Amino acid sequence: MEVDKQTLLQMYRNMLRIRFFEERLAEESAQGNIPGLLHLYVGEEAVAVGACTSLSKEDYITSTHRGHGHCIAKGGDLKRMMAELFAKETGYCKGRGGSMHIAAPEIGIVGCSAIAGAGIPIAAGVGLSIKMRGSNQVCVSFFGDGASNTGAFHEGMNMAAVWKLPVIYVLENNMYAISVASARSTKLKNISERAAGYGMASSVVDGMDVLSVYQAVSEAAARARRGEGPTIVECKTYRFRGHHEGDPKKGEIYRTKEEMDDWEKRDAIRRLVDKIIDEKRATQAELDKIRQEVLKEVADAVEFAKQSPSPRPEDVASYVFVS
Repeated sequence: MEVDKQTLLQMYRNMLRIRFFEERLAEESAQGNIPGLLHLYVGEEAVAVGACTSLSKEDYITSTHRGHGHCIAKGGDLKRMMAELFAKETGYCKGRGGSMHIAAPEIGIVGCSAIAGAGIPIAAGVGLSIKMRGSNQVCVSFFGDGASNTGAFHEGMNMAAVWKLPVIYVLENNMYAISVASARSTKLKNISERAAGYGMASSVVDGMDVLSVYQAVSEAAARARRGEGPTIVECKTYRFRGHHEGDPKKGEIYRTKEEMDDWEKRDAIRRLVDKIIDEKRATQAELDKIRQEVLKEVADAVEFAKQSPSPRPEDVASYVFVS
């Protein structure tokens, strides 16, 4: 699939946005400026960016506990995201949701969830809404290898397949569910082979190659828009940090240093830069300019968050819905 220069550079920009946003979060968290746990997306940028580049603003995504990258790739505002993580009133959820519960319906972010696999049946619900309204939208549901072993996986996939819903299930197989290797919890080498049990299309791609992800999800989205039902796209990827910030030695307790180093050599951002330069799609000066712009964007987001007001104690019950 041929990708024009503008799209390539936008992919590069969004991957840097995710990388620099996450690395800055690690610094701010270490300084005690961010409450709660952080599950960073460093290393997996190609999956979110490749998938979301294939979508329109009107399309939807459901996300996970490791959702900052998905939200940024779907068009999330860095200032509002940073403010949410700092628990400030100017955040997407007015500081009430934090890292694992960002939602922005106006740009198709149905919501992140801290519950493994929770977004899978929610995406089926979104797909049913699309089908009932007769719109041409699709929904991408991001989830990990650990979530593939939950009941929600079977229920959501089965419903989406039976009703031929316009959903693309993007499986981010980073090989570990917290500290348990997928090889110890799943018999299949490729989890996406389970799609056959639902009569669903599937593919396996290099999740460290943004263009491979983009092509696979674009094809799945086109299939969904034609009314041909859901697809599982399994992306083989890797997180460069631990399961969460505070995971000792970035997870080296349950995975080897050699494995970690091997995957870091496949850094998706570096690979995209090499491709752009080798094919003379842009100059190093152009890429450096984007890099500096993104660094400033992230710094501005941190400053915005720090200067933003905290929620008032008397508003503790505001925006809380009780049935």
